[in-house]
Amino acid sequence: MATVVRSFAIQGIDGYPVDIEIKMLEGQPSISIIGLGDQAVKEAAERIQAAIDESGYVFPKKRVIISLAPSDKKKSGSHFDLAMAVGVLCQNGDIGVKKLPDYGFIGELSLDGRLRACRGILPMIIAGQKRGIKKIIVPEANFKEASLVHGVEILGFYDLIGVARYLEGKTSGIEMHMEENEKILEESERILDFKDVKGQDELIEAVVLAAAGGHNMLMVGEPGCGKTMIAQRIPTILPEMTEEECLEVTKIYSISGLLPNGHTLMKYRPFRAPHHNASLNALIGGGANAMPGEVSLAHNGVLFLDELAEFSRRTLDALRQPIEDKKVSISRVNGTHTFPSNFMFITAMNPCPCGYYPSAKCKCTDYEIVKYRGKISGPIMDRIDIQKEVHPVDFFAIADQKPCCSSEELRLKVKKARKIQQERYAQESGINCNAQMTTEMIQKYCALDPDSLNILRETSEKYGYSARVIHKLLRLARTSADLDGEEKIRQKDIEKVLTCRELDKSNSKMVVVK
Repeated sequence: MATVVRSFAIQGIDGYPVDIEIKMLEGQPSISIIGLGDQAVKEAAERIQAAIDESGYVFPKKRVIISLAPSDKKKSGSHFDLAMAVGVLCQNGDIGVKKLPDYGFIGELSLDGRLRACRGILPMIIAGQKRGIKKIIVPEANFKEASLVHGVEILGFYDLIGVARYLEGKTSGIEMHMEENEKILEESERILDFKDVKGQDELIEAVVLAAAGGHNMLMVGEPGCGKTMIAQRIPTILPEMTEEECLEVTKIYSISGLLPNGHTLMKYRPFRAPHHNASLNALIGGGANAMPGEVSLAHNGVLFLDELAEFSRRTLDALRQPIEDKKVSISRVNGTHTFPSNFMFITAMNPCPCGYYPSAKCKCTDYEIVKYRGKISGPIMDRIDIQKEVHPVDFFAIADQKPCCSSEELRLKVKKARKIQQERYAQESGINCNAQMTTEMIQKYCALDPDSLNILRETSEKYGYSARVIHKLLRLARTSADLDGEEKIRQKDIEKVLTCRELDKSNSKMVVVK
């Protein structure tokens, strides 16, 4: 009779149960691992044989068949090692385990029998909890992360010998406990704060507007005028993540193997700033095993693309779907993987190739400027709500200037506006901020008086706005009203958001002879 040991695998950002079946047959000694495993799974044969021998047991001189079920799903990773080794020991009669189906096993084995940390622990533990598994054994190094899931008993062990003795009832185990206040490690005090920014009050007002409604933003300005400085501080004014959002982000970072050492939960909103040389797969996600890209690592946080015009057009156009749908689907031969990508899209670029338009230092022609800005396609620009020009500041003029509002003060404004939006969309599934409003919701919540409508119509005709841009302007106006606690959109809100499309005005001044 075959021995069945429970383990788990990952598909997308979710885990699913895997039954590892072990059967020994008479014949020439060998180990066969079947069930669509990748190279790491196949190499487990050597690891478990060495680990069992180092742990004081004799590996059976028989034909060992190990099957990973379901057999029609591709499986990857080295975390099946522990389950395989336990299954071999049980099948050979070296250890006897009562109620083996109650246990789940995750862990990579070293050649000397130690248990190495694995990535993707959190989604696998959640899968075990949903399946009703009562106890899950993990490497000692993964215990804190695994303990985030309630409703299942987590046991952390250093090596295979410890696991075997515990299963035999020879020891009580080395179950580890943490105090409640240790489960979430506090991030060191932040050094980034908006109080460090001077002379950019108008831009900061636009940033607050973007943060309050979850809107995308483009900053255009000379090198050194503070675009990157401001972008890095945007996460500090966003509302704190809910427990559900924290778990979502942690799952993604766990799968990617990017959880900081010792951290159990990603408590703060992520900020991702990939270089403009980043490949399409690095940005969107992909690879043989379909790993999350930067758009997913920025989930519930900020994706910042500096030097936007330096990114390849193909790479930028690939962002259309993640920005619009808040998720990205990656298709491979072994299936389709879907990763969440709900982020604030913040970008920055120079106004021209030399970077100094419209100052006297600029030597670029109108044609060169238009060609440079044309690297960014219209569909991408349509998806950016706020387009602000950033003007350089005089260091000596602002030296004695009082600091701007702190990040904490700005965050309170943002939280107040977000609370209004959450109450408004309480009955709407998947909608929690103005930037996510559907066309139907825009008609319902963004009604304009005749004067405001005329202003919007005239501006639209002047600059040739698409329906998508007009919808974005209405969403922005709704956010502007929410920041002031107003129920209806006012004329001043429309006038305010029209100043957030400064690139349209700049482009209209240029004359290009074709």
